[in-house]
Amino acid sequence: MPGKLLHNLKKMSRVAGGGNTQTAQAMVALYGIIVEAEVDPADWITAEIVKTAENTYRDVQIAFANEVALICEALGADVWKVRELVRKSPGREMLLPGAGVGGHCIPKDPWLLASAVRDLDVPVRLIPAARAINTFMPVHILNLVKSHLPELKGKKILILGYAYLQDSDDDRNAPSQVLVQALEAAGAVPVIHDPFINAYKGTVLEKAQDCEVAVLMTAHSEYQQLDLAGIASVLRNPILIDGRNVITPQAAQQAGLTLVRLGDSSREAD
Repeated sequence: MPGKLLHNLKKMSRVAGGGNTQTAQAMVALYGIIVEAEVDPADWITAEIVKTAENTYRDVQIAFANEVALICEALGADVWKVRELVRKSPGREMLLPGAGVGGHCIPKDPWLLASAVRDLDVPVRLIPAARAINTFMPVHILNLVKSHLPELKGKKILILGYAYLQDSDDDRNAPSQVLVQALEAAGAVPVIHDPFINAYKGTVLEKAQDCEVAVLMTAHSEYQQLDLAGIASVLRNPILIDGRNVITPQAAQQAGLTLVRLGDSSREAD
C-alpha cells in the first residue's frame, strides 16, 4: 500500500508459511523481530491461499458495490444513498463503488487463486465475474463520456487523476490507463492531470483549456478543493463526470457545472 508500507510492515498481522512446523515457527520468530502484530504459523498452501483470498475478498466486495452502482444508474437511483442506508444494517459494510480497481495485487491475486484449481474440476464462477465487473468500470466511464459527447474524434478530454490510489503516484494497472487508451482508440485527445505524477503536474485550469468535458478518475485530496466555477468557465461543455464521488451535487450546481456521478441517475442529482 503506497504511503503505508513501513506502518503496515510493523502493525499488520502476518501468516508465516513453512514446509514443516519447525520452519514455520522459525519464520514466526524471525518476523517477530520486526512485526509488532500477531504472526501466525501455517503450511505453505494455507499461507498462499490466505494472501490471495484476502485480496480476492476485497475485489469481490468492490465488484458488488460496482454492480449495485450500475443497477442504480439504470433504475434512476443514487448508489451513494443506497450504500449509506445498507450500511445501517448490522454487518453490511458495503464498499465504495468506483471507476475501476488498480494496483499490483488486486488485479492479479484473484486470478492466482482461481488458476490454482484450473485442472481440478472446481467450478470457479464468482471470482472471474468480479474481475469482469471491475475491469469493465473504466469502460463504463467511457460510455458515460460518450452519452454526453457522442463524437469523440479530435476532442480533448480532461482526465483528473492517473494514479490508481488517491494521494499517491502509483499508476500500476490504473483504471485511468484503460480509459486513456480507449479514448485514444476513439480518436479523442486525453489531457491528463495528476498532482503526484511529474509528467502530469500543472494547474487544473490550464489543463482544462479547450477540453470538452472533465472526468475525475482518482480521489486525490486536491480535487476536493477544485475551482469548479473556473473549470465550468473554460470547458467547452461544462460537464464533470465523477467516478469517485468527490464532488457534491450542491457544489457543482453552485458552480454552474453539470455533474454526472457514477451510480447516480436520481432526480436529486439533476
